[in-house]
Amino acid sequence: MQTEPVVQYDLWNQSFRNDPYPLYRQMRDEAPVHWDGYSWFLTRHADVLAAFSDPRFSSERLNPVGWLEEDELREVGLVYEVSQAMMLFRDPPAHTRLRGLVAQAFSAKMTENIRPRIQALVDELLDAVVARGDGTMDVIRDLANPLPGMVIAELLGVPTADQPKFKQWANDYAAFLGGTEEGSVLRRRGLESVMAMGQYIREVALMRRGEPRDDLITALVQAEEAGDRLSELELVATVFLLLFAGNETTTNLIGNGILTLLRNPDAFAQLHADPALIRTATEELLRYESPVQMTNRWAMEDLELGGQQILAGQNVNTLLGAANRDPVQFSDPDRLDLTRRPNKHIAFAHGIHFCLGAPLARAEGQFAINAVVQRFPRLGLATEQVEWLPNDVFRTLRALPVSLES
Repeated sequence: MQTEPVVQYDLWNQSFRNDPYPLYRQMRDEAPVHWDGYSWFLTRHADVLAAFSDPRFSSERLNPVGWLEEDELREVGLVYEVSQAMMLFRDPPAHTRLRGLVAQAFSAKMTENIRPRIQALVDELLDAVVARGDGTMDVIRDLANPLPGMVIAELLGVPTADQPKFKQWANDYAAFLGGTEEGSVLRRRGLESVMAMGQYIREVALMRRGEPRDDLITALVQAEEAGDRLSELELVATVFLLLFAGNETTTNLIGNGILTLLRNPDAFAQLHADPALIRTATEELLRYESPVQMTNRWAMEDLELGGQQILAGQNVNTLLGAANRDPVQFSDPDRLDLTRRPNKHIAFAHGIHFCLGAPLARAEGQFAINAVVQRFPRLGLATEQVEWLPNDVFRTLRALPVSLES
Protein backbone atom coordinates (compact mmCIF):
# COMPACT_ATOMS: atom_id res chain seq x y z
CA MET A 1 0.00 0.00 0.00
CA GLN A 2 1.48 3.35 -1.00
CA THR A 3 0.34 6.90 -0.61
CA GLU A 4 1.88 9.66 -2.72
CA PRO A 5 3.63 11.92 -2.24
CA VAL A 6 5.82 11.29 0.82
CA VAL A 7 6.67 14.46 2.77
CA GLN A 8 8.99 14.31 5.76
CA TYR A 9 9.80 16.79 8.52
CA ASP A 10 12.11 16.16 11.46
CA LEU A 11 9.88 16.27 14.52
CA TRP A 12 12.19 14.20 16.69
CA ASN A 13 15.31 16.33 17.31
CA GLN A 14 16.19 18.49 20.31
CA SER A 15 15.85 21.73 18.37
CA PHE A 16 12.24 20.87 17.58
CA ARG A 17 11.56 19.98 21.21
CA ASN A 18 12.95 23.33 22.33
CA ASP A 19 10.65 25.26 19.99
CA PRO A 20 8.30 23.26 17.75
CA TYR A 21 6.27 26.20 16.50
CA PRO A 22 8.40 27.39 13.55
CA LEU A 23 8.30 23.89 12.08
CA TYR A 24 4.56 23.64 12.73
CA ARG A 25 4.14 26.89 10.80
CA GLN A 26 6.21 25.53 7.92
CA MET A 27 4.17 22.32 7.85
CA ARG A 28 0.86 24.21 7.81
CA ASP A 29 2.11 26.39 4.95
CA GLU A 30 3.73 23.66 2.83
CA ALA A 31 1.90 20.40 3.56
CA PRO A 32 -0.87 20.82 6.15
CA VAL A 33 -2.13 17.26 5.57
CA HIS A 34 0.78 15.05 4.59
CA TRP A 35 2.01 11.45 4.57
CA ASP A 36 5.55 10.78 5.77
CA GLY A 37 5.69 7.18 4.60
CA TYR A 38 4.31 5.78 7.86
CA SER A 39 1.60 8.14 9.13
CA TRP A 40 -0.51 11.13 8.19
CA PHE A 41 0.03 14.44 9.99
CA LEU A 42 -2.69 17.06 10.46
CA THR A 43 -1.62 20.59 11.39
CA ARG A 44 -4.68 22.78 10.73
CA HIS A 45 -7.33 23.46 13.36
CA ALA A 46 -10.24 22.52 11.09
CA ASP A 47 -8.65 19.24 10.01
CA VAL A 48 -7.84 18.20 13.58
CA LEU A 49 -11.42 19.00 14.64
CA ALA A 50 -12.68 16.89 11.74
CA ALA A 51 -10.54 13.93 12.80
CA PHE A 52 -11.82 14.21 16.38
CA SER A 53 -15.45 14.42 15.21
CA ASP A 54 -15.61 11.93 12.35
CA PRO A 55 -16.64 8.42 13.52
CA ARG A 56 -14.63 6.93 10.65
CA PHE A 57 -11.52 7.69 12.72
CA SER A 58 -11.01 5.16 15.50
CA SER A 59 -9.54 5.74 18.95
CA GLU A 60 -8.83 2.03 19.40
CA ARG A 61 -5.24 2.53 18.36
CA LEU A 62 -3.11 0.81 20.99
CA ASN A 63 -2.46 -2.52 19.31
CA PRO A 64 1.10 -3.83 19.73
CA VAL A 65 0.57 -6.91 17.53
CA GLY A 66 2.79 -6.68 14.48
CA TRP A 67 5.38 -4.27 15.82
CA LEU A 68 6.47 -5.92 19.07
CA GLU A 69 8.39 -9.19 19.07
CA GLU A 70 6.43 -12.13 20.50
CA ASP A 71 8.62 -12.47 23.57
CA GLU A 72 8.32 -8.77 24.39
CA LEU A 73 4.59 -8.87 23.74
CA ARG A 74 4.26 -11.71 26.25
CA GLU A 75 6.34 -9.72 28.74
CA VAL A 76 4.49 -6.40 28.58
CA GLY A 77 1.09 -7.41 27.22
CA LEU A 78 -0.66 -6.42 30.46
CA VAL A 79 0.21 -2.75 29.83
CA TYR A 80 -1.74 -2.88 26.59
CA GLU A 81 -4.57 -4.91 28.10
CA VAL A 82 -5.15 -2.25 30.76
CA SER A 83 -4.66 0.58 28.26
CA GLN A 84 -7.16 -0.91 25.81
CA ALA A 85 -9.74 -0.99 28.62
CA MET A 86 -9.48 2.79 29.13
CA MET A 87 -12.28 4.85 27.61
CA LEU A 88 -9.58 7.08 26.07
CA PHE A 89 -8.77 4.22 23.69
CA ARG A 90 -12.32 2.98 23.01
CA ASP A 91 -14.93 3.77 20.39
CA PRO A 92 -18.71 3.76 20.81
CA PRO A 93 -20.63 1.91 22.05
CA ALA A 94 -17.97 0.79 24.57
CA HIS A 95 -16.75 4.37 25.05
CA THR A 96 -20.30 5.67 25.55
CA ARG A 97 -20.95 3.07 28.24
CA LEU A 98 -17.67 3.68 30.09
CA ARG A 99 -17.92 7.46 29.95
CA GLY A 100 -21.47 7.36 31.24
CA LEU A 101 -20.47 5.24 34.22
CA VAL A 102 -17.36 7.30 35.03
CA ALA A 103 -19.18 10.62 34.62
CA GLN A 104 -21.59 9.59 37.38
CA ALA A 105 -18.66 9.19 39.76
CA PHE A 106 -16.37 11.96 38.53
CA SER A 107 -19.02 14.66 38.72
CA ALA A 108 -18.87 18.44 38.34
CA LYS A 109 -20.02 18.68 41.97
CA MET A 110 -16.98 16.69 43.10
CA THR A 111 -14.66 19.05 41.22
CA GLU A 112 -16.41 22.10 42.65
CA ASN A 113 -16.23 20.76 46.20
CA ILE A 114 -12.47 20.24 46.04
CA ARG A 115 -11.61 23.77 44.85
CA PRO A 116 -10.93 25.12 48.39
CA ARG A 117 -8.66 22.14 49.02
CA ILE A 118 -6.73 22.85 45.82
CA GLN A 119 -6.06 26.40 47.00
CA ALA A 120 -4.95 25.10 50.40
CA LEU A 121 -2.56 22.59 48.82
CA VAL A 122 -1.06 25.28 46.57
CA ASP A 123 -0.52 27.51 49.60
CA GLU A 124 1.11 24.67 51.54
CA LEU A 125 3.52 23.89 48.72
CA LEU A 126 4.49 27.54 48.24
CA ASP A 127 4.80 28.09 52.00
CA ALA A 128 7.32 25.24 52.05
CA VAL A 129 9.30 26.95 49.28
CA VAL A 130 9.43 30.20 51.23
CA ALA A 131 10.29 28.43 54.48
CA ARG A 132 13.31 26.86 52.82
CA GLY A 133 14.75 30.37 52.77
CA ASP A 134 17.11 30.14 49.78
CA GLY A 135 15.04 32.36 47.48
CA THR A 136 14.78 29.71 44.78
CA MET A 137 12.20 27.26 43.48
CA ASP A 138 12.03 24.52 40.91
CA VAL A 139 8.47 25.05 39.68
CA ILE A 140 8.22 21.46 38.46
CA ARG A 141 9.66 19.75 41.54
CA ASP A 142 8.10 22.03 44.14
CA LEU A 143 4.65 22.75 42.67
CA ALA A 144 3.67 21.49 39.23
CA ASN A 145 4.72 17.90 39.85
CA PRO A 146 3.34 17.23 43.34
CA LEU A 147 0.09 19.25 43.20
CA PRO A 148 -1.91 17.23 40.62
CA GLY A 149 -0.93 13.95 42.25
CA MET A 150 -2.02 15.23 45.66
CA VAL A 151 -5.36 16.44 44.30
CA ILE A 152 -6.32 13.31 42.36
CA ALA A 153 -5.07 11.07 45.16
CA GLU A 154 -7.25 12.90 47.68
CA LEU A 155 -10.23 12.61 45.33
CA LEU A 156 -9.59 8.88 44.95
CA GLY A 157 -9.19 8.45 48.70
CA VAL A 158 -5.50 7.51 48.65
CA PRO A 159 -3.61 8.04 51.93
CA THR A 160 -1.02 10.81 51.94
CA ALA A 161 1.82 8.32 52.45
CA ASP A 162 0.92 6.52 49.20
CA GLN A 163 0.63 9.62 47.01
CA PRO A 164 4.28 9.62 45.81
CA LYS A 165 3.77 6.09 44.46
CA PHE A 166 0.75 7.26 42.47
CA LYS A 167 2.74 10.08 40.92
CA GLN A 168 5.56 7.74 39.94
CA TRP A 169 3.12 5.29 38.36
CA ALA A 170 1.59 8.14 36.36
CA ASN A 171 5.02 9.39 35.22
CA ASP A 172 6.04 5.89 34.12
CA TYR A 173 2.87 5.46 32.11
CA ALA A 174 3.27 8.85 30.42
CA ALA A 175 6.80 7.87 29.40
CA PHE A 176 5.45 4.57 28.07
CA LEU A 177 2.81 6.33 25.95
CA GLY A 178 4.98 9.03 24.44
CA GLY A 179 8.63 8.25 25.08
CA THR A 180 10.92 8.40 22.06
CA GLU A 181 13.97 6.79 23.66
CA GLU A 182 14.70 3.37 25.19
CA GLY A 183 11.36 1.92 24.10
CA SER A 184 11.81 -1.53 25.65
CA VAL A 185 12.95 -0.01 28.95
CA LEU A 186 9.91 2.27 29.05
CA ARG A 187 7.57 -0.60 28.26
CA ARG A 188 8.98 -2.72 31.10
CA ARG A 189 8.77 0.22 33.48
CA GLY A 190 5.20 0.80 32.37
CA LEU A 191 4.44 -2.87 33.01
CA GLU A 192 5.83 -2.69 36.53
CA SER A 193 3.72 0.37 37.28
CA VAL A 194 0.56 -1.15 35.79
CA MET A 195 1.04 -4.29 37.88
CA ALA A 196 1.67 -2.33 41.09
CA MET A 197 -1.19 0.06 40.43
CA GLY A 198 -3.56 -2.77 39.53
CA GLN A 199 -2.85 -4.66 42.72
CA TYR A 200 -3.25 -1.50 44.80
CA ILE A 201 -6.61 -0.58 43.22
CA ARG A 202 -7.99 -4.11 43.51
CA GLU A 203 -7.22 -4.13 47.23
CA VAL A 204 -8.69 -0.68 47.82
CA ALA A 205 -11.81 -1.47 45.75
CA LEU A 206 -12.38 -4.62 47.80
CA MET A 207 -12.21 -2.56 51.00
CA ARG A 208 -14.55 0.10 49.59
CA ARG A 209 -17.16 -2.51 48.69
CA GLY A 210 -17.27 -3.54 52.33
CA GLU A 211 -16.73 -0.09 53.84
CA PRO A 212 -17.82 2.68 51.43
CA ARG A 213 -16.29 6.12 51.86
CA ASP A 214 -16.88 9.56 50.38
CA ASP A 215 -14.23 9.23 47.69
CA LEU A 216 -13.89 8.63 43.98
CA ILE A 217 -12.92 4.95 44.18
CA THR A 218 -16.09 4.24 46.16
CA ALA A 219 -18.11 6.20 43.61
CA LEU A 220 -16.55 4.22 40.74
CA VAL A 221 -17.23 0.92 42.55
CA GLN A 222 -20.86 1.96 43.05
CA ALA A 223 -21.42 3.63 39.66
CA GLU A 224 -24.26 1.85 37.90
CA GLU A 225 -26.37 2.58 34.85
CA ALA A 226 -29.18 0.32 33.65
CA GLY A 227 -27.81 -2.54 35.76
CA ASP A 228 -24.29 -2.15 34.36
CA ARG A 229 -21.11 -1.64 36.38
CA LEU A 230 -17.39 -1.39 35.71
CA SER A 231 -15.61 -4.73 35.54
CA GLU A 232 -12.49 -5.19 37.65
CA LEU A 233 -10.25 -4.55 34.63
CA GLU A 234 -12.28 -1.47 33.67
CA LEU A 235 -12.09 -0.16 37.24
CA VAL A 236 -8.31 -0.54 37.33
CA ALA A 237 -8.00 1.02 33.86
CA THR A 238 -10.27 3.94 34.76
CA VAL A 239 -8.45 4.76 37.99
CA PHE A 240 -5.14 4.54 36.13
CA LEU A 241 -6.51 6.84 33.41
CA LEU A 242 -7.75 9.41 35.94
CA LEU A 243 -4.45 9.23 37.79
CA PHE A 244 -2.33 9.53 34.65
CA ALA A 245 -4.45 12.11 32.83
CA GLY A 246 -4.96 14.15 35.98
CA ASN A 247 -1.22 14.24 36.65
CA GLU A 248 0.70 14.65 33.44
CA THR A 249 -1.39 17.23 31.62
CA THR A 250 -1.90 19.42 34.69
CA THR A 251 1.79 19.34 35.56
CA ASN A 252 2.47 20.55 32.03
CA LEU A 253 -0.20 23.24 32.19
CA ILE A 254 1.34 24.70 35.36
CA GLY A 255 4.98 24.38 34.33
CA ASN A 256 4.53 25.49 30.72
CA GLY A 257 2.18 28.27 31.79
CA ILE A 258 4.60 29.80 34.29
CA LEU A 259 7.50 29.49 31.83
CA THR A 260 5.41 31.26 29.17
CA LEU A 261 4.57 34.11 31.54
CA LEU A 262 8.21 34.52 32.54
CA ARG A 263 9.18 34.69 28.87
CA ASN A 264 6.47 37.32 28.38
CA PRO A 265 7.04 39.76 31.28
CA ASP A 266 4.33 42.18 30.14
CA ALA A 267 1.76 39.38 30.41
CA PHE A 268 3.16 38.37 33.81
CA ALA A 269 2.76 41.98 35.03
CA GLN A 270 -0.73 42.16 33.51
CA LEU A 271 -1.90 39.10 35.44
CA HIS A 272 -0.27 40.31 38.64
CA ALA A 273 -2.12 43.62 38.34
CA ASP A 274 -5.44 41.94 37.54
CA PRO A 275 -5.71 38.44 39.06
CA ALA A 276 -9.30 38.18 37.80
CA LEU A 277 -7.79 37.55 34.37
CA ILE A 278 -6.74 34.07 35.42
CA ARG A 279 -9.62 32.28 33.69
CA THR A 280 -8.99 33.66 30.21
CA ALA A 281 -5.24 33.63 30.91
CA THR A 282 -5.33 29.89 31.64
CA GLU A 283 -7.17 29.20 28.38
CA GLU A 284 -4.56 31.20 26.48
CA LEU A 285 -1.71 29.37 28.19
CA LEU A 286 -3.35 26.08 27.26
CA ARG A 287 -3.48 27.23 23.65
CA TYR A 288 -0.03 28.78 23.51
CA GLU A 289 1.94 25.87 25.03
CA SER A 290 -0.42 22.91 24.80
CA PRO A 291 0.30 20.25 27.45
CA VAL A 292 -0.56 17.55 24.90
CA GLN A 293 1.08 18.18 21.56
CA MET A 294 0.00 15.15 19.58
CA THR A 295 -2.46 12.30 19.61
CA ASN A 296 -3.57 9.91 16.92
CA ARG A 297 -6.45 8.02 15.31
CA TRP A 298 -6.80 5.10 12.90
CA ALA A 299 -8.76 5.44 9.66
CA MET A 300 -11.37 2.68 9.57
CA GLU A 301 -12.23 3.23 5.91
CA ASP A 302 -10.98 5.15 2.91
CA LEU A 303 -11.84 8.83 3.21
CA GLU A 304 -10.82 12.31 2.08
CA LEU A 305 -9.55 14.96 4.47
CA GLY A 306 -7.95 18.28 3.70
CA GLY A 307 -7.72 17.43 0.02
CA GLN A 308 -5.85 14.14 0.66
CA GLN A 309 -7.01 10.55 0.28
CA ILE A 310 -6.52 8.61 3.52
CA LEU A 311 -6.75 4.85 3.28
CA ALA A 312 -8.32 2.41 5.71
CA GLY A 313 -5.83 1.18 8.29
CA GLN A 314 -3.54 4.21 8.14
CA ASN A 315 -2.41 6.09 11.21
CA VAL A 316 -3.36 9.77 11.49
CA ASN A 317 -1.43 12.04 13.88
CA THR A 318 -3.27 15.15 15.02
CA LEU A 319 -0.83 17.90 16.03
CA LEU A 320 -2.67 19.87 18.70
CA GLY A 321 0.27 22.19 19.21
CA ALA A 322 0.13 23.16 15.53
CA ALA A 323 -3.66 23.43 15.38
CA ASN A 324 -3.65 25.77 18.40
CA ARG A 325 -1.38 28.17 16.48
CA ASP A 326 -3.42 28.09 13.24
CA PRO A 327 -3.86 31.70 12.00
CA VAL A 328 -7.13 30.78 10.30
CA GLN A 329 -8.64 30.12 13.74
CA PHE A 330 -6.57 32.47 15.94
CA SER A 331 -5.60 36.00 14.99
CA ASP A 332 -1.89 36.68 15.51
CA PRO A 333 -1.50 33.13 16.92
CA ASP A 334 2.14 33.48 18.03
CA ARG A 335 1.26 36.40 20.29
CA LEU A 336 0.32 35.66 23.91
CA ASP A 337 -2.97 37.43 24.68
CA LEU A 338 -4.31 36.76 28.18
CA THR A 339 -7.65 38.35 27.25
CA ARG A 340 -8.14 36.38 24.01
CA ARG A 341 -11.80 35.78 23.21
CA PRO A 342 -13.04 33.68 21.62
CA ASN A 343 -10.42 31.05 22.25
CA LYS A 344 -11.52 27.76 20.71
CA HIS A 345 -8.33 25.88 21.49
CA ILE A 346 -8.33 22.09 21.46
CA ALA A 347 -5.83 21.47 24.26
CA PHE A 348 -8.42 19.16 25.85
CA ALA A 349 -9.32 17.52 22.52
CA HIS A 350 -12.85 17.71 21.13
CA GLY A 351 -15.98 15.66 20.64
CA ILE A 352 -16.75 12.47 22.51
CA HIS A 353 -13.18 12.25 23.81
CA PHE A 354 -13.11 15.79 25.22
CA CYS A 355 -11.19 15.51 28.49
CA LEU A 356 -13.55 14.51 31.29
CA GLY A 357 -11.16 16.05 33.83
CA ALA A 358 -10.84 19.42 32.08
CA PRO A 359 -12.68 21.34 34.85
CA LEU A 360 -10.31 19.88 37.47
CA ALA A 361 -7.20 20.62 35.39
CA ARG A 362 -8.40 24.18 34.80
CA ALA A 363 -9.02 24.72 38.51
CA GLU A 364 -5.56 23.43 39.48
CA GLY A 365 -3.90 25.52 36.78
CA GLN A 366 -5.77 28.66 37.77
CA PHE A 367 -5.00 28.36 41.49
CA ALA A 368 -1.36 27.38 41.02
CA ILE A 369 -0.40 29.90 38.33
CA ASN A 370 -2.21 32.80 39.96
CA ALA A 371 -0.71 32.02 43.37
CA VAL A 372 2.82 32.07 41.96
CA VAL A 373 2.25 35.34 40.09
CA GLN A 374 0.63 37.07 43.06
CA ARG A 375 3.06 35.84 45.74
CA PHE A 376 6.26 36.32 43.74
CA PRO A 377 5.90 39.42 41.54
CA ARG A 378 9.69 39.55 41.02
CA LEU A 379 9.93 35.93 39.92
CA GLY A 380 12.57 35.30 37.27
CA LEU A 381 14.11 32.45 35.32
CA ALA A 382 17.32 31.07 36.77
CA THR A 383 18.32 29.97 33.27
CA GLU A 384 16.98 30.40 29.74
CA GLN A 385 18.21 26.91 28.81
CA VAL A 386 15.27 24.82 29.96
CA GLU A 387 15.15 21.14 29.03
CA TRP A 388 12.13 19.42 27.51
CA LEU A 389 11.65 15.69 28.01
CA PRO A 390 11.96 13.49 24.90
CA ASN A 391 8.26 12.73 24.54
CA ASP A 392 6.25 12.82 21.30
CA VAL A 393 2.88 13.23 23.00
CA PHE A 394 3.43 15.58 25.94
CA ARG A 395 5.24 18.90 26.18
CA THR A 396 6.93 18.40 29.51
CA LEU A 397 9.69 20.34 31.24
CA ARG A 398 12.30 18.33 33.11
CA ALA A 399 12.78 21.23 35.54
CA LEU A 400 12.03 24.95 35.79
CA PRO A 401 14.46 26.65 38.21
CA VAL A 402 13.48 30.20 39.15
CA SER A 403 14.54 32.96 41.51
CA LEU A 404 11.85 34.38 43.77
CA GLU A 405 13.50 37.82 43.83
CA SER A 406 15.17 38.30 40.46
